[in-house]
Amino acid sequence: MIDVFGLSHKDSGPLSVTTGADRNASATASPSSPGRRGPGHEQVVFCSDERSGLYAIIAVYSTALGPALGGTRFYPYESEQAALADVLNLSRSMAYKNALAGLDLGGGKAVIIGDPSRDKSEALLRAYGRFVESLGGRYYTACDVGTYSEDMDVVARESSYVTGRTLAHGGAGDSSILTSFGVFQGMRAAAEHAFGSPTLRGRRVGVEGVGKVGRRLVDLLLEDGAEVVICDVNEEAVDLVRRSRPSVEVVADTAALIASDIDVYAPCALGGALNETTVPLLRARVVCGCANNQLADPGVGKLLVERGILYAPDYVVNSGGVIQVADEIEGFNMERARARAAQIFDTTAKIFALAADDGVPPATAADRLAERRMSEVGRLRGIWLGR
Repeated sequence: MIDVFGLSHKDSGPLSVTTGADRNASATASPSSPGRRGPGHEQVVFCSDERSGLYAIIAVYSTALGPALGGTRFYPYESEQAALADVLNLSRSMAYKNALAGLDLGGGKAVIIGDPSRDKSEALLRAYGRFVESLGGRYYTACDVGTYSEDMDVVARESSYVTGRTLAHGGAGDSSILTSFGVFQGMRAAAEHAFGSPTLRGRRVGVEGVGKVGRRLVDLLLEDGAEVVICDVNEEAVDLVRRSRPSVEVVADTAALIASDIDVYAPCALGGALNETTVPLLRARVVCGCANNQLADPGVGKLLVERGILYAPDYVVNSGGVIQVADEIEGFNMERARARAAQIFDTTAKIFALAADDGVPPATAADRLAERRMSEVGRLRGIWLGR
């Protein structure tokens, strides 16, 4: 059985989606249906294939700037509702991220519900690829938590709308390369705004989470002359950094890192690191990291401003990865992608300036800038080209 469920905020009435699968299956819902959509989402598609064990949700937030692009997260969610909430939030973030990255791409995301170490298979990934293909190019997928470039190669056997592929298949390979580079550029812009110079030399930077991106960020910081202190729940990740970078200091946990005498706090692990409990304890003057959705709620941005802490919006500074995989659509060129990722410095600086002029937190300024581009450029789609 294969089911697809689609929703569109542009329709005043219910929308039905029917597949030509093993049986004719359709589902309808009105915009007021509880638990089925997020404000502003163009389309939410539920996909299932019993024989392979696939159960996935694809969310397209906006195609104002072009086809939606966002990764596929493979995760053992506790419930369908938890998976839905995550994909709605992440797809919206991708629209804003892609807009501020200067890409002609909208925002989308997908989640596959399951344990990737146990449930992932060729059949499941190829079934998922069929669903991506069925959207006709409205959504391009890539890697995310629980999926890798090798997985995208499998998905691509069934769909043309796949990025984040391996080097052997003409892809960009490991997107952590430009993700970490972009975060570093954003941090340099934050340092210039907060300390008067676009360098971390002599600054003490606390990095929470030293996985692929965090580990590369540590290297960039040390090469720039920063002092680095780290923590991670994964002891192997910490040991890997210490073996290659013995000068790095290690603290026990996130609480210890936040309370440390640091100039910059870089959340590079899970989202929600900044909340009403952690912000009052934070001693850093700058927050800039690669983790998604760092603010537990919008009010935290104001709390940071009140404490005199400069926040570099996460979806701005961590956009290097999506810039890297998006470049595959044209035929990947690392120099071109790296040059675009370097512009994260200018975008971050522009956001700080706009926030100061408008008297709003940087997160609000970033949202406004992204929404302006989506509105101004997206409206041009209304100019008919005759094709």
